[in-house]
Amino acid sequence: MDTIELTVSLTPKDPWSDILISELSACGFDSFVTTDNGIIAYCEASVDFDEVISDTLLNGEKDVDVAFSKRVIPYQNWNAKWEADFHPVYVEDYATIVAPFHKELETKGIVVTIQPQMSFGTGHHQTTWMMTKALFELGSMPEHVLDMGTGTGVLAVVAEKLGAKKTLAIDIEDWSAINAQENAVRNNCKTITCVCGDIDKVEGHSFGLIIANINKNILKAQMETYSSALTDGATLLLSGFFISDVDEMIDFAKKFSLKKTTVFSKDEWACIQLTKV
Repeated sequence: MDTIELTVSLTPKDPWSDILISELSACGFDSFVTTDNGIIAYCEASVDFDEVISDTLLNGEKDVDVAFSKRVIPYQNWNAKWEADFHPVYVEDYATIVAPFHKELETKGIVVTIQPQMSFGTGHHQTTWMMTKALFELGSMPEHVLDMGTGTGVLAVVAEKLGAKKTLAIDIEDWSAINAQENAVRNNCKTITCVCGDIDKVEGHSFGLIIANINKNILKAQMETYSSALTDGATLLLSGFFISDVDEMIDFAKKFSLKKTTVFSKDEWACIQLTKV
């Protein structure tokens, strides 16, 4: 089937690009590329484009200027186009996140190979980038790790490469769990278990580190379970929210014996490291 390519320019870009990605995801778009001034989004040609326009901020959000163009890419050109727009990600000198088709490029630190399919988490987004950086700056990697909302599994892969002995990677989408398992194999990881499910899959487990890059409301709803599953002195890494939400998240976490250790920020996004006390 042919593919619709939607190119969108946003002024200002942040935080509207992430809001638009969320809206387009609900309308049938399943792949996204971030650009300097907006996004490029892709979906099957069967998606009702007029309905997309009426249901998203493309229809006229007054706090942002939106310009967009649409074109149809013939099926046989899709893979080449996607590959051309997918660039390697450098997380400072700690790691390089690449796709399988990246060849003969300069890398820094450990190399993680990710085929994203329809899943979230390639390192391009600020939250994944920060979470990766935070994993390297933990000092030591606990043996038992939970990656909640694993997406592509990139953070689980990094955790194993840094010394995790057993990682449970959970995602509510079956294709993400499958994609994460494929990426674990692609990176020669041996101790990652990928599961399709929700927070109930955590029951009966305990962890020295929990990674959760989701969104603010889900993080708050699951915070009590995270705390219960953490051993004393263990670490919780949270992202998926804006800098403006940091104080709210820290105050909320206090109710569950979680104390702020470090806050990371990149552009408008934040990542919080907390300790179980």
